[in-house]
Amino acid sequence: MPAVDKLLLEEALQDSPQTRSLLSVFEEDAGTLTDYTNQLLQAMQRVFGAQNEMCLATQQLSKQLLAYEKQNFALGKGDEEVISTLHYFSEVVDKLNVLHTELAKQLADAMVLPIVQFREKDLTEVSTLKELFGLASSEHDLSMAKYSRLPKKKENEKVKTEVVKEVAAARRKQHLASLQYYSALNALQYRKRMAMMEPMIGFAHGQINFFKKGAEMFSRSMDSFLSSVADMVQSIEVELEAEAEKTRISQQELLSVDESVYTPDFDVAAPQVNRNLIQKAGYLNLRNKTGLVTTTWERLYFFTQGGNLMCQPRGAVAGGLIQDLDNCSVMAVDCEDRRYCFQITTPSGKPGIILQAESRKENEEWICAINNISRQIYLTDNPEAVAIKLNQKALQAVTPFTSFGKKQESSCLSQNLKNSETENDKIVPKATVSIPEAEELIAPGTPIQFDIVLPATEFLDQNRGSRRINPFGETEDESFPEAEDSLLQQMFIVRFLGSMAVKTDSTTEVIYEAMRQVLAARAIHNIFRMTESHLMVTSQTLRLIDPQTQVSRANFELTSVTQFAAHQENKRLVGFVTRIPESTGEESLSTYIFESNSEGEKICYAINLGKEIIEVQKAH
Repeated sequence: MPAVDKLLLEEALQDSPQTRSLLSVFEEDAGTLTDYTNQLLQAMQRVFGAQNEMCLATQQLSKQLLAYEKQNFALGKGDEEVISTLHYFSEVVDKLNVLHTELAKQLADAMVLPIVQFREKDLTEVSTLKELFGLASSEHDLSMAKYSRLPKKKENEKVKTEVVKEVAAARRKQHLASLQYYSALNALQYRKRMAMMEPMIGFAHGQINFFKKGAEMFSRSMDSFLSSVADMVQSIEVELEAEAEKTRISQQELLSVDESVYTPDFDVAAPQVNRNLIQKAGYLNLRNKTGLVTTTWERLYFFTQGGNLMCQPRGAVAGGLIQDLDNCSVMAVDCEDRRYCFQITTPSGKPGIILQAESRKENEEWICAINNISRQIYLTDNPEAVAIKLNQKALQAVTPFTSFGKKQESSCLSQNLKNSETENDKIVPKATVSIPEAEELIAPGTPIQFDIVLPATEFLDQNRGSRRINPFGETEDESFPEAEDSLLQQMFIVRFLGSMAVKTDSTTEVIYEAMRQVLAARAIHNIFRMTESHLMVTSQTLRLIDPQTQVSRANFELTSVTQFAAHQENKRLVGFVTRIPESTGEESLSTYIFESNSEGEKICYAINLGKEIIEVQKAH
């Protein structure tokens, strides 16, 4: 017998679109088989009905032949031979009626009954399991939607535990239903072959017995043929029994897995994250805006293909393009009190789609994978090795701090970073003149500060003192006193990336090196969240302003800015160096790195214009 196509039970738990697509083929085959079985049963019932009609017809014919004698024909003389002949024919017909009755019984038992049992038992079982599988899938989707909406507040830990148990139970129920459904569909491929041949064997045996008793109309070769067909059916039954045993053992093994397979986010405390991924696939929740302030979330299957992010809904044959990931940026975001959300931003700085992962591990791996793909590592000869090398070098190059308030000692790394630029590291610009050593610009092990934002109450205290907030929303006249007299006022939307102490401000190479180390540290340690601010450039200061409260977050005197530059390749990166005197009599040098929505050269032009205004004012 030719090989039988089967659904892999091992793929039941993952429930990927590929498995669903293959499942739809089996379901389509089962639907076609059901329609054909109904049509075949109608034809067989028609044959059986015709045979029953033949029995009744021959019985009626026999009676009618005998009734000839009782007819009072006006011209009935000389009918004795006819009557005796009809009596003989009546006996023959009666014998034939017995044969037809036996044939009708054989057709009912050996032809109609097997196909009815196949339809009512096997096909009905598949249909029932399909409904149970659909209910289990819907229940799992509902539990996953409920789990995805869990807030991050600690007081909801009890609710989270109940929801996690509900998800695990629903996932196990779906797994069991899918295993039973897949097994039934696999067994159906064997049973349908038997179901098609057994009725015809019964039909053929009944006809042969009928004709053998009436006359030798069939040769013995037909007997050998039917015997071989019967042997074939018997061999299929043996094969089905062996396959059923293997399926039972496989189900037991698949159901004996650890409970963590069904539990989402089971390793939230210390997930084992692979940061070197260059491709990723899995289910994510996609946020869709349905109105000005309303949104919906849809659970879809996402996967990366080259430099593209693809999406494949259930039932779809292939995936569609969602986002081109080349030169994109990705960051973790807070969104509608949902956990594990991240946003993909286009190279032009326009915010892109927002996705939600199932667990902390999935969230970090998706961010790392998209970050690796955005640097076009997949175009190299050995992308996995390049990703590992880049992450290792970036880990050796920096020791990050995540707050201005944290001060701790960090170990000094002695590895020379002079030749750390790789073919995919597009952050460090190439210069045609002699570039200072990295150690001459920034001391190894220098802490990196990623947050420039203080709590909102501290902003108000620092910038407004003890003044009462105007309840009518009127603007305070003294919020920015220097802005009224300033000859220059330009506003830019920026996001703070990081700052660090430097050793010199004699060259812009120190800004490029700081950009490289800050971005590398963010990529390695998955620090993708950035706070948006308004950078106001005046002829006196550089001021970072909270876009919601209009409170000043940081203020830099323009005279203290000694260097400023935009990245030569990534035009949205900009940085500047400040020289600030300390109480000890020495001066501290710090560099600040930002990402802007517009070109960084515009910010540099505004800063340069402000410094020129200062020089002109001094001259007069």
